[in-house]
Amino acid sequence: MKGKVAAIAENLKSFQDEIVGIVSLPLEVQHSNYDYVLHRKLFENTRGYMLQVVDQINLCYEHTCYDACAVMIRRLIEILIIETYDKYNIESEICDSDNNFFFLDELISRFISASHWKIGRNTKSGLKKLKTIGDQSAHSRRYNAKRSYIDTVAQDLRVVTEELLYLSGLRK
Repeated sequence: MKGKVAAIAENLKSFQDEIVGIVSLPLEVQHSNYDYVLHRKLFENTRGYMLQVVDQINLCYEHTCYDACAVMIRRLIEILIIETYDKYNIESEICDSDNNFFFLDELISRFISASHWKIGRNTKSGLKKLKTIGDQSAHSRRYNAKRSYIDTVAQDLRVVTEELLYLSGLRK
């Protein structure tokens, strides 16, 4: 009888270990196996935190979390604008009196009108579209993004992020 109980206990422990392995979540952001929205390779050798944001954009899309995807897109744009000002050592132009960065609307407005660089018209219009979808997902309580909404702005996102990567000096 003791042998049967020991065997059952061992099988139970093995089963518990297997369940824990299946249901435990990773501690860090994993990268998607697919570049659904943005190509991960474009962001390699830039900043680790930006690469994680790109991973989250693609993972949110992959797991049909389209509002989360749109919010992460918004965050990436914000980061890239700040990185550009940082490269030129003019962050003070996008900070308030308490040294906090402006909200995205003001960041975009100042970025577009800045004389330090020239940006393409597709980037100008793309920034506004990306902000709109990100704002809708983050702030509109009755709005739920759909896959088609992300698909619609994906090309704008690629154009904007690539230009900002070059302007920020993160890509050469």
